[in-house]
Amino acid sequence: MKSATQTARLLAARVGEHLSAKSMTMTTAESCTGGAVAETMTALPGSSSWFERGFVSYSNAAKVEMLKVSPLTLAKHGAVSEPVVMEMATGALQQSHAHWALAISGIAGPGGGTAEKPVGTICFAWLGRSAAVVTETRYFKGDRQSIRDAAVIHALEGLWACLLNELRD
Repeated sequence: MKSATQTARLLAARVGEHLSAKSMTMTTAESCTGGAVAETMTALPGSSSWFERGFVSYSNAAKVEMLKVSPLTLAKHGAVSEPVVMEMATGALQQSHAHWALAISGIAGPGGGTAEKPVGTICFAWLGRSAAVVTETRYFKGDRQSIRDAAVIHALEGLWACLLNELRD
């Protein structure tokens, strides 16, 4: 059985090979994962050719300042919401030269959850310069690290699915 790190690195390698073959780059906008997707990507040799940059926007202020997330969107929906990750992904593309962005915001725990958004609630967005945004909310169980690991894997799986869909279009 592969560890979460091994699974994430295999997915990252697949994404990186595809991006490299297409002369494309990617960026990340991460909150609850604290840059773990970017770390997974940049751990791979040659990633500088396809990984453009990563934004760790843990606070709402960072989301507004770095990624141009609207304070009104944050106030209306909260940081852990599909509208916010959509704006995070859009901002990451606008603030970079990348072709693809993925964004993550969530509640990894052990505290911070509510009845509406329990611990393990993670929102994702994937956006390409020539592709429509895809958003999704998932619920992961476990401790803080296992939730973060699952979020990294899901983010990479989602990006891979978006890249495959682009090939079909």
